[in-house]
Formats: sequence, structure tokens, C-alpha cells
Amino acid sequence: MPGKTKDQIVDILEDIALLLEIKGDNPFKIRAYQNGARTLDSLEEELNTVIAEERLDKIKGIGSALVDKIQKLYLQGTLPFYDDLKASVPAGLLEMTEIPGLGGKKIKALHTALGITTIAELTAAAEDGRIAELKGFGKKSAEKILTGIKNREAYNARHIWWDARAVADEILAGLQEVAEVERVEAAGSLRRGKETVGDLDFIAASDHPEPIMEWFVQQDQVVEVTAQGQTKSSIRLDGGLQADLRVVPPAQFAFALHHFTGSKEHNVLMRQRALSRGYSLSEWGLSPKDEDSDLPPIHADNEASLFDALNLPYIVPELREGRGEIEAAEAGHLPELINENDLRGTFHNHTTASDGKHTLDQMVAGAEARGWEYVGFADHSKASFQANGLDDQRVLKQIEAVEALRSSGKYKIHVFTGIECDILTDGRLDLEESTLEKLDYVVSSVHAALGQDEKTMTARIIRAIEHPCTTMLGHLTGRLLLRREPSQLDARKIIDAAIANQVIIELNANPWRLDMDWRLWRSAAEKGLKTSINPDAHSVEGYDFVRSGVLTARKGWLTKDDVINTYSLEAVKSFL
Repeated sequence: MPGKTKDQIVDILEDIALLLEIKGDNPFKIRAYQNGARTLDSLEEELNTVIAEERLDKIKGIGSALVDKIQKLYLQGTLPFYDDLKASVPAGLLEMTEIPGLGGKKIKALHTALGITTIAELTAAAEDGRIAELKGFGKKSAEKILTGIKNREAYNARHIWWDARAVADEILAGLQEVAEVERVEAAGSLRRGKETVGDLDFIAASDHPEPIMEWFVQQDQVVEVTAQGQTKSSIRLDGGLQADLRVVPPAQFAFALHHFTGSKEHNVLMRQRALSRGYSLSEWGLSPKDEDSDLPPIHADNEASLFDALNLPYIVPELREGRGEIEAAEAGHLPELINENDLRGTFHNHTTASDGKHTLDQMVAGAEARGWEYVGFADHSKASFQANGLDDQRVLKQIEAVEALRSSGKYKIHVFTGIECDILTDGRLDLEESTLEKLDYVVSSVHAALGQDEKTMTARIIRAIEHPCTTMLGHLTGRLLLRREPSQLDARKIIDAAIANQVIIELNANPWRLDMDWRLWRSAAEKGLKTSINPDAHSVEGYDFVRSGVLTARKGWLTKDDVINTYSLEAVKSFL
């Protein structure tokens, strides 16, 4: 059996810590696995080199008890201790860890006190008052557990765009190799760039659908064929996604692609527009609505032709949400949306100084390799102790390290100094003002007490915005898509405060965040709010997240003028 990768071993060590916590094992033992996972995750050397040179036990944070386990996992791919541990914990307790706010300690307490072993039993105990009466829980805890269970059910039906796109790209590539396929595209919410995706839709053009359907249902990742017909098939993939394929004659391709791209709201408006002009629009085509009409049938080789037939310029899929795009198109007011190649750099990134996987030098090299003009780093501040946040002295040392790198001439790219400074519960910033003033910029972010009420959270963030050193606000709501609900806050008040104080609100491009939400950007930009599309990269590979950030910006109707990291180096220096 092949061995596990470093990342897989990190996941297993974290699982072991969680399982031990559920079993109520020794806290020191649990912490050893947590520390070992964190240490291994941040290891800069190749793991195979460290193991080959028998230096694993010399790394601080990896105790002697873990050395043998890590080596077995790396070399053999199995660990009986882990398998036995998993088998000793009821599967239902493991499922409970998927409920936001329920960690190992709480699950252990519920299991011990109430004998709960399944989510169904957990639901019943929360509803009948037993959890509310339990010491250390209470009525609010029971309500949060019920909300978490409901969210888990909804989350399991959806997938983040980034993951769905990777699956779709692989299927598209395969379909393009099938000889009978003339054209093929992904449609649905994936094509529109929605932050989460329920299922995948593919539209193919061909007069010979049978071989295409055969290929589609026989892919290696298919775990279930839920429907198979001559022109439509549905499959369930091993990651949980459902995928549908429709094969249409080439003359209908543009109409089918438009229809199945959606959204429903956009399609309703387009059908109404067609009807007002004497036509009926459907997935099959655009034809006169009355049989005895003198109007000619409409042929469309592509979607642009379809829009043109309805006297509209082409509307990109990202804008097709029924939120004014047709009116804007008719008036000639569609924006020239930002593109990924408009970006010249980025600001919110992490290094090994806090919780990043790559060093400052490696991150700078990775940014330069992308052709960017500048890059900035915003490691965590000290309140984020779990992320090895920097205190004032460490921030000053990092400034010195950046200045030394600049003066070395090793890289052409300009490196900015920054920090992701925690906004404390009362709105104060986590570091001394004298330290913050020495930086090129400050990203102020909330990481703790995310459950404050709307009034308190809004006031907290506005106070941070009003701090003279705050340059931009990080991930506005703190949401983690499909994992954690956004904080309650008044976004419009915060947007107005940011504009008044000339503070940027970032568009955090991490696929799990995409925060601030695209639905808020059009009106905010019209008021004058600026943004920075930041990948929140914790590794060189994390820079790739700008792709999802740009897509979200496009859904928010943003142009390059709205985004400061499309500015030239000199313009950015002036702005900062």
C-alpha cells in the first residue's frame, strides 16, 4: 500500500486528537497530537528527507510517541492505532463534529450525560429540553445545536465553487476528447460563478449522443447512475456531487446553454422580453409565439447572437441573476468587468512567521513568478495565538526582514509590509499604534467573538475602521461557506463608515470565504467604496485563489477602477 502524503498525515493526526477528545482522554496527549499536526503542517523541508536522515525526533513539536506513527503512515500508509481508535468511537459521534460549534469536549459531555450517539438523538435532546438543562450548556446552546444541525443538512447538499470547478474541468476535458462532441460547456450556477454549487450541468452539441452518454456514465469517479437516456443522463460522483449531461442538436446549443446557465430570474426576464417582441424563448430555440406569425425564426450560432436577436448586448454569465442586468444592457450601461490579468499584486498573504506554509522568501519568489509588480504580507497579530500571531517586537523584526530583502536586490517585485491585526471585542486593535504606523498598511480583521449581536459587532468594526492606522477591513462577516454562518452586522453602516474613513473593504478570495459577499458590491462601489482582491494565501499555491476572487468581483459588477490591486506600483504607493 502506498504511503500517505504530508497533508494526509496532518489530517490523520488532527483526527486522532479529535477522537481522543471525544473519548475524554488525557488533555496532554490530545495536545501532543494537535501540536504534532501543526508542526508537521508548517514543516518547510521535504518530509521524505527528514525521515531518511532520521531527524524527525529532532523537530520541536513532534514528540517521540508521534515519530513512529508518522513514519508508518508515510512509509506504509496505514496505522492500526488510528484504525482501532476510529472503530472504538460510534460513527454518529464523528458525524456530530460536522455541526458548527460542537467540538470533541462538548460531544463527549453530551454522550456521557445523555447517552447520545446519533444526530437524531442529539436533535431530540435539543428539542425536548434535556440539553438546555445540562450543566455547561443551557437554552442558547441547545438552540445553536439545532441551528447547526439544520445548517449541516443544507451544507451537505452544496459544494464550494472552487471544488466543483475542479471536478467540472476534469469532466469537460474528457467530454472534449469524445469524437462525437462538437461543442460542450458547463452551465448552471457553476458557470455563473455562484459561491456554492448544488450540482453540475453540462450541455453538449452533437447529432450522435449515444457514445457521449456511454462515456459520461462510465467515468471512474461515478458511484451511481441515477438516470440514463438517449439525450440526458444523471450521475452521482464519489465526492457527492450530482452531474447532469444534456446532448442537443448543434442548432439548439446556444439556446440550451443559455437556458441551463440560468438563473431562473434572468430567464424569466428574457422570456418576457422575447414575448414582448412576438417570440417564444426556450431551451429549444427562439421562435414566433403565434403559428400564423409573419416573424422569421431566429437562428443563433452562439449566445451573443441570441442576445442580439433580442436587441441586447451580450450579458456575461456572472451577471445573469435578475438583478438589473437586462435594464443596464438595454441602456448601454453594462460595466467593463475586471479580469484576472488586470491584477498587479495582492496584500493579504501569510508566511511561516504566523500560520503560513512558506517562508517570506518563498512567497516573494512565488509572487514574482506570477508576473506581479508588488506583493504584501499580513501575518496574524498576537491575539490570534492559535495562528502563532506576532507581537509588537516580532512585527518590527519582520519589517526589518522585508527591508533587508528589498535592499538585497534579489527580486524585482516590490514587497510591502503589513499585518492582519485582530479587532478585539471592543473594537480596539491588537497592536500598539506606534508599531502599526511603521507598516505600509494594516488589514484589520475579526477572528474571535464572532457571535456578538448585530449592534455590538457593527459598533466594534466601525471603531476599528475609524482607527487612523486601518487601511483595509479583512473578511467582513467572518463566514466560512458551508461551515460557519456570517456574523450578524449592519453591512451598509460599515460600508458607509469605510467610505467616510477612506478604508478599503477587501474581497477575500479564499474559496471558503469570498467575503464581502458579491450581492453588496455593486451599490457599495457606486457609493465610492474601493476593494482589494486578496487571496489570503497561506502558501504559494494559495495565490491561485485570486481566480475565485475575480469571479466574485465580476458578479459584484466591479471594474478594474474599483480594485486597488489593479493599480500600478506608483499609484498603490500613493494610495497607501
